[in-house]
Amino acid sequence: MAASRTLIGALVLSAACQPAGGGVASGIAADSLLERIQMLASDEFEGRAPGSVGEARTVTYLTDQFQQLGLTPGNPDGTFVQAVPLVGITPQASGGLDIVRGDEMLTLTPGADYVAYTKRVVEEVSLDGELVFVGYGAVAPEYAWDDFKEVDVTGKVLLMLVNDPPGPDIFGGRAMTYYGRWTYKFEIAAARGAAGALVIHETESAGYPWEVIGSSPYGEQFDLVTEDRNLGRARVEGWIQRAATARLFAMAGFDFEEARRAATQQDFKPIALGLTARTTIINTLRRVDSQNVVARLKGTEAPDETIVYVAHWDHLGRDESLFGDQIFNGAKDNASGTAGLLEIAAAFTRTSSPGRSILFLAVTAEEQGLLGSRYYTGQPLYPLAQTVAAINMDVLNVLGRTRDVTVVGMGQSSLDELAERIATRRGRTLRPDPEPEKGFYYRSDHFEFAKVGIPAFNPDGGVEFLSKDKKEDWGLDMRERYTAEDYHKVSDEVKEYWNLAGAVDDLELFYEMGRELANGEEWPEWSESSEFRTVREADRAAVR
Repeated sequence: MAASRTLIGALVLSAACQPAGGGVASGIAADSLLERIQMLASDEFEGRAPGSVGEARTVTYLTDQFQQLGLTPGNPDGTFVQAVPLVGITPQASGGLDIVRGDEMLTLTPGADYVAYTKRVVEEVSLDGELVFVGYGAVAPEYAWDDFKEVDVTGKVLLMLVNDPPGPDIFGGRAMTYYGRWTYKFEIAAARGAAGALVIHETESAGYPWEVIGSSPYGEQFDLVTEDRNLGRARVEGWIQRAATARLFAMAGFDFEEARRAATQQDFKPIALGLTARTTIINTLRRVDSQNVVARLKGTEAPDETIVYVAHWDHLGRDESLFGDQIFNGAKDNASGTAGLLEIAAAFTRTSSPGRSILFLAVTAEEQGLLGSRYYTGQPLYPLAQTVAAINMDVLNVLGRTRDVTVVGMGQSSLDELAERIATRRGRTLRPDPEPEKGFYYRSDHFEFAKVGIPAFNPDGGVEFLSKDKKEDWGLDMRERYTAEDYHKVSDEVKEYWNLAGAVDDLELFYEMGRELANGEEWPEWSESSEFRTVREADRAAVR
């Protein structure tokens, strides 16, 4: 909801009482940041869903803002947009997921027990396959790990644990690897010929409550338009509640906790449950011409070399089936990051022209699986091999000034060293993600740039707050509160307790990172242990 004049004044005052270091030099300020957030998160923008009235208003607003700043169109065709063709897939109400064993049948309820959908661009799919528990579903030769053990799962319906196997010496220890990400699990299911794949949801391991998945079991989902209509994917994908999974195991004569413990060992073998899963999914399809919004500041010394600032403008739209508030305003996620993108763009226009070019990229459909950023890196407007780095902004710190800045995926690239030098000058420190087990490195737009070899910096708000009245764990407690109460809910709105001084501090840091990259000759490098290093080295070698 739009903030009132009184609330806006209070928020700006709270930020002004704690001046952010360096704010005068760039002009990044709490009041203009808040006004941008307020606009993007207003009811007028209807939750900024792709393919909606909210998208049209968002794209118009961002284009107008970039034009007012005097930036040039980022698309070489002379426009501020890059068309992103999407398909919207809306499953119709279902009778449920039938689980059959002989003459016995259990019917699971959509939303309460499971969510199932298809990303195949078809009007109807049917599922009729044997349930097989494949542990974490990981095939990782570098860890000598194979959850399938050469078992043929063609035509089966796979049950997979969320995250990856726990342990201090495997799979990155506490930190989640890509093997733990649900996108990987659906990919490996398709590669193995499975008919379906259901990820077993557990709040602590997933990093978000079931309501994020199950509150709208028939909501529209998007995907990129592909030539094969996604027929290479499993017929059915989805999620299942942990409690519902335990019921299935009991029906099959197995103990879920015992099977779960077994899945943490390298000698685990798939467990055929002797149950058949059956359901039919009927879809309504629509093609959607969504858009990335892109603006450019051309470099004066090396204009063909590009630094990218990226933030996703989309959120979840509106749900007319809800009673009362129906709009998912997405104030933190990600009106804040998009507003930050505009603030940094404005800062660059107030200073001398950079040596390298700067691209300001507001992408669509992040909430649908990083689709806008994936489309950009698949059809880049500027060569990937000449893209120096990407700096992502997804959910700014709105709680006040902090001594630290969190870096998700810290240690991946030399961008961390650059950030640390600047942070030290500003009397701040960097810290690694305090919740690496939740896999945040694979959950935002920077990941699509990393996958194609571009060093990508993904910061998050700090947790060491400078306010003396904040207890040591207050920052982490507020993170958990946001996840539990506001993440992907209609309550993600501008709050009375917001203090944007911390966001201004962070944006100043990101701005200075971009300036140093743009005015220098440094090419950030991946660390020796990074899985993205070889892609970058090959691309850079090709242009030398």
